[in-house]
Amino acid sequence: MKSGTTGDLKTTVGGETAASVATDIEQNGLHHAVLSPLETLAQSLSTVAPSTTPALAIPLVVAFAGNAAWLSYVISMVAMLLIALCIRVFARDSSSPGSLYSYVRGTLPPVFGVATAWALLFAYVATATSLIAGFVNFTYVVFGHRGGAIASSLLELAVAACAVWVACYDVKVSSQLMLWIEAVAVLLMAVVVAALLWRGGAHLHAPQLHLAGASYVGVRRGVMLAIFSFVGFESATTLGAEARNPLRTIPRAVVQSALLVGIFFVVCCYGEVLGFAELHLDLATSDAPFRTLSSEIGMRPFGVIIDAGVLISAFACVLGCVTGAARLLLRMGQLGLVSHRFARTHARHGTPVQAGVLAGAAALLPALVLSLRHVSPANIYGWMGTLAVFGFLTTYALVALALPVYLHGRGRITPGNTLLAGTSLLLMLLALLGTVYPAPPSPDRWFPYLYLLYIALGLGWYAVQQSREPR
Repeated sequence: MKSGTTGDLKTTVGGETAASVATDIEQNGLHHAVLSPLETLAQSLSTVAPSTTPALAIPLVVAFAGNAAWLSYVISMVAMLLIALCIRVFARDSSSPGSLYSYVRGTLPPVFGVATAWALLFAYVATATSLIAGFVNFTYVVFGHRGGAIASSLLELAVAACAVWVACYDVKVSSQLMLWIEAVAVLLMAVVVAALLWRGGAHLHAPQLHLAGASYVGVRRGVMLAIFSFVGFESATTLGAEARNPLRTIPRAVVQSALLVGIFFVVCCYGEVLGFAELHLDLATSDAPFRTLSSEIGMRPFGVIIDAGVLISAFACVLGCVTGAARLLLRMGQLGLVSHRFARTHARHGTPVQAGVLAGAAALLPALVLSLRHVSPANIYGWMGTLAVFGFLTTYALVALALPVYLHGRGRITPGNTLLAGTSLLLMLLALLGTVYPAPPSPDRWFPYLYLLYIALGLGWYAVQQSREPR
């Protein structure tokens, strides 16, 4: 297909021209080209919430993979970088609020595009739910438990409401807020880890180097948990309308976020395991690892600030997911997958308010229901995080599947691109297989079926719409 240009937008996939996208922006009131490259990167980084991983996720990965936890993160980083490279190919040609959904929709048969839309929406919403619970759980760790299910529900309601308000107020303000929150927390964590490595001297930690006590099954389960640390790195693609020069800034943001957070996770994982080994403590059971490590190296105030940063970072992740989900709903509304009311934006703020409210409510509801049934915030965090991975893996796999078809149709297919797409697809399918075989303990073993039911309902709704109004 021949490329055209309208401002910074080239021809998009699926026959959506730059003019049509520009018209969508104008008709729906999205602010055009208001985000700098750094603010666009902030969207991906905040959805990943890198500062929450060392505090909340790494101890869980260590519980399975032990001294090979760093290897689980290396494997996950490689897989996510391959997917990022696949996404980059599309993002260099296409700019749309529909994110990865638009890429698949314009390349593969319609049912694949519909599955991508519902899977990605599920992923963003489930991640937001997980981090709402993570916020509550870490609040109790930092400040102590205050009340039961009602107190948890009120905290969840407050986090969701604040995230929706900020997301609907102004995309530029929310991006700047997310950027500074993550920058401060990550910087302090890096200082603590650097101090730990400096104190350990110029030698490697032998148990980690030799993967002492690790097993194949443990590393594989660790990889699945580690993947959750990365998910959302692609969310800058939802800012196709609002990013400046999106065909350059968005591809860079996607690859940079996957690489930067991957390196950060590997280094933090290695440093935390090393630090706790020297203290003869169990990292897998630690509620606030950086508080412990900061005290050990004489930086106790850093531990307090980091704990506060993790709390705010969890909120930033909820905000990033609501922002991404709202823009995806906006595009789904434009194309008729959901009600057209969700394609409307606020006349002044240029944000999809109704879509943002729906995304926030959808994220809040499972957390409230589970809390009122006396499920602990820690379990809600783990369960919803596991469910979110299904949505992201499905989306990433479909993007990898679409890539060679897309390039072939434009006469740009090469052996290298084919290898990239095939390897990425294989890794995503293996990761999905790892969630069901060997069967995990209950309730995790039921999650794949719950997710498949959701996708079936989404496809069923599409079939009903097609029967009423074929497109």
